[in-house]
Amino acid sequence: MASFKDYYEILGVPREASERDVRSAFRKLAAKHHPDRNPNDPGAEERFKEVNEAYTVLSDPEKRRFYDQYGSASGPPPFAQGGYQGVDPDDAAGFSDFFQSLFGGGFGGFAGAGDFADIGGRPDLGGRRTVRFTTQAGPRVPPRAPRRVEAALELSLEEAFRGGVRTLRVGDTSLDVTVPAGVRDGARLRLRDQAPGGGDLLLVVRHRPDPRFRLEGDDVQVRADVPDYTAALGGSVRVPTLDGAVDMTLPPATQTGRKLRLRERGWHRKGGGRGDALVEVRVMIPERPSSEQRRLYEQLRAVAEGSADGPAA
Repeated sequence: MASFKDYYEILGVPREASERDVRSAFRKLAAKHHPDRNPNDPGAEERFKEVNEAYTVLSDPEKRRFYDQYGSASGPPPFAQGGYQGVDPDDAAGFSDFFQSLFGGGFGGFAGAGDFADIGGRPDLGGRRTVRFTTQAGPRVPPRAPRRVEAALELSLEEAFRGGVRTLRVGDTSLDVTVPAGVRDGARLRLRDQAPGGGDLLLVVRHRPDPRFRLEGDDVQVRADVPDYTAALGGSVRVPTLDGAVDMTLPPATQTGRKLRLRERGWHRKGGGRGDALVEVRVMIPERPSSEQRRLYEQLRAVAEGSADGPAA
């Protein structure tokens, strides 16, 4: 009997978790366990596949309902094994025996080229990437038709925002893929008849976490470090955006945590136009103030405390 898989525990979410919670947990774990980020950890790829398997089930409302009803530590009842309809054999390939027994229609432990595909390599737009295929041991089922291969296409937020032509290398073949500007996380790009063996190559877009930008719907959250004197007096500050750095006018007496809106500097909207950039201000002080800066700070303190005589110049 196939070992039970608790997909909720794997993703670290409660059984009543929303689709958004499931998606958020998956993104964090997929980034943490991605094989390209753990080249010296032989177990990273298996954990990555396990997380992907859990997300495949819990992100699909029908699969999740079927799993909640029939998935248990004692295994699915005989009438439920293979009872789920609409699962492509390719979707079950490379996943656990538990997944296959519940969703795979009794496929067993089959494997073959394309059971798990991942795109790695240089992150810069237009750079070459290599599609790496790994397989699991097990009896092979002769395909009745060319098999679809699914691969993860990781993009930075800037790459996904700009789009453009990307060159992928599949085996000995180079493929040019047009990535649409503003492609969303989870979007699927189909390359017909480009997979090994003649099937379709399905690229699933994944946004890599970015230390500067965070996408919230159509808006992009960004942080701006502002000198204390500019925050106090107001003035122009340089702010990073997905279009490149821009100048923003800061009003006087701006406090840390205040958010300012840059119109039409966010993500591409489906119906046209752009979201906004929401700039969170972080007021900075000198880490190593000069003697002149210290003297001025002391004068400022004296004024703030109401002292009639400041420190000697």
